[in-house]
Amino acid sequence: MTKILIIDDEKSIRHTLREILEYEKYEIEEAENGKIGLEKLKEKDFDVALCDVKMPEMDGLEVLENAGQLDHTPQFIMISAHATIDTAVEATKKGAYDFIQKPPDLNRLLLTIKNALDKSNLIQETKVLKKKVSKSLEIIGESKPIQEVKATIEKVAGTDARVLITGDNGSGKELVANAIHKLSTRNKRPLIEVNCAAIPSELIESELFGHEKGSFTSAVKQRIGKFEQADMGTLFLDEIGDMSLSAQAKVLRALQENKITRVGGEKEIKVNVRVLAATNKNLKEEIQAKRFREDLYHRLSVIVIKVPPLNERAEDIPLLVDKFLADIAGAYGSSKKEIEKEALQQLQKGKWTGNIRELRNVVERLVIMSDGTITSMDVKKYADSN
Repeated sequence: MTKILIIDDEKSIRHTLREILEYEKYEIEEAENGKIGLEKLKEKDFDVALCDVKMPEMDGLEVLENAGQLDHTPQFIMISAHATIDTAVEATKKGAYDFIQKPPDLNRLLLTIKNALDKSNLIQETKVLKKKVSKSLEIIGESKPIQEVKATIEKVAGTDARVLITGDNGSGKELVANAIHKLSTRNKRPLIEVNCAAIPSELIESELFGHEKGSFTSAVKQRIGKFEQADMGTLFLDEIGDMSLSAQAKVLRALQENKITRVGGEKEIKVNVRVLAATNKNLKEEIQAKRFREDLYHRLSVIVIKVPPLNERAEDIPLLVDKFLADIAGAYGSSKKEIEKEALQQLQKGKWTGNIRELRNVVERLVIMSDGTITSMDVKKYADSN
């Protein structure tokens, strides 16, 4: 049940609000002043706080400010008979959801509470999703090759050095990029990813640098490119070995000058972006074949991190399988399946040309097709590519 705390020094106001809100099936508690209200907020989690502004000893704005330091802060709706624009602005700056004058209009009050609860639910859902995404982006493994990768990430993450991440398809290059960003000083800003292999060569420049309206046939409005979107954050250029030479030249200029120009535009736009790049190609061979610029390679490869293929870290397979079993159970809303030791050993002997991505697919197939505990016979039957 939704919990609402009413903080007001006027007994009649508290009782009136309680009657109205309990009729609407909300669970209500009262506090006759700011100090008691703050203590109740520390002791219990509330969804919404209706808080008077003018109170003796500790006013509502002080309660709001102090509540902002708690692990769980409810949505604050400030109420006052002496409302001014300045007070409302100050309350909003300190985190209040809304500001209502006394005596409150019943319909407006109930609608405001509903909207505040919707916002609270959205915040909680976002936190859960972020937690799920964060867990899905963990680098799993304790083998020596993966420990070396983790150690390098920790060393370079706090700097602004550009990093080139190399490795086979499906080996987890994007996980390395996410780990670097998460541990960096830019982690409050976005990590913007561009899959250079998935964008046609004639559109890659527009994708990276944006374009002005009318700059080409389908440019019906101005577009902000990935470099601008990643300003003060991190730009991850995945599969950069597939980028056209003309786009490479513009990326090089952006890295040299920290400026970009939109397609069809003339204005130079300053950007502050940390660039991480990844490729499954041997860029030195691409340079020899005149398909990749050597000067861009040297700009990108201040630090090179090679992600090992799964076949070089077979001892990590049990940990990976355990994570995949848990993830799949969560996605399917079912209990986590067990797997026999012999089945794990068999998976460790496999030839994983598709690396972690292939292992994930095989584990999902085993979860779906096996009747109970996953056995070595299930592995023989359903992991046929191995």
